[in-house]
Amino acid sequence: MKIKVEFDSEYHDESKHPFLQNINEAEEKTLIQKAISQTFQSTAHLANLLPTGTVLAFQLLSPLFTNEGICDPVSRFMTAALVTLCGMSCFLQSFTDSFRDKKGNICYGFATMRDCGSLMLRFIDFVHAFMSILVFVAVALFDTNVVSCFFPAPSDESQEILTSLPVGIGVICSMLFVAFPTKRHGIGFPLSAN
Repeated sequence: MKIKVEFDSEYHDESKHPFLQNINEAEEKTLIQKAISQTFQSTAHLANLLPTGTVLAFQLLSPLFTNEGICDPVSRFMTAALVTLCGMSCFLQSFTDSFRDKKGNICYGFATMRDCGSLMLRFIDFVHAFMSILVFVAVALFDTNVVSCFFPAPSDESQEILTSLPVGIGVICSMLFVAFPTKRHGIGFPLSAN
């Protein structure tokens, strides 16, 4: 049994379909397209460097601890403790690493001052730890429950600072994370092929 497929040349003309491109045309990227591609790759790499597990826990617990922004002294203390613990977690995650041993097993550890291969403590680890805390502070300042808990009635100047400061922190830290990448794969982050 043979099946014969016939195409009407009016509907099968590739020049009329913009999504069907010649392979050679697709390989020729302009300088702008290469820059945009690099930007997207850097942004995707940035997502691997942020303490997403800690931020997720914070966003889950924040409405509970802040009583949805209506804080009494106890909920203000609990919110301060939550912000402090999550900030410390962000700091410590910058010093964790995971790697494959000779048998291919995944091992986890903390960076130390002793030379243990990839677990050697470096200056960039402290830079990333400091930037991780700043990014977490920016996330906390974006949370309206936390802001209304600590600043129930901010002045116009305070409101302007509370609005613009997290954006500034995010932009500056994003640029620094991209400009000074780390080779660490913290606990829970994906491993590279190497």
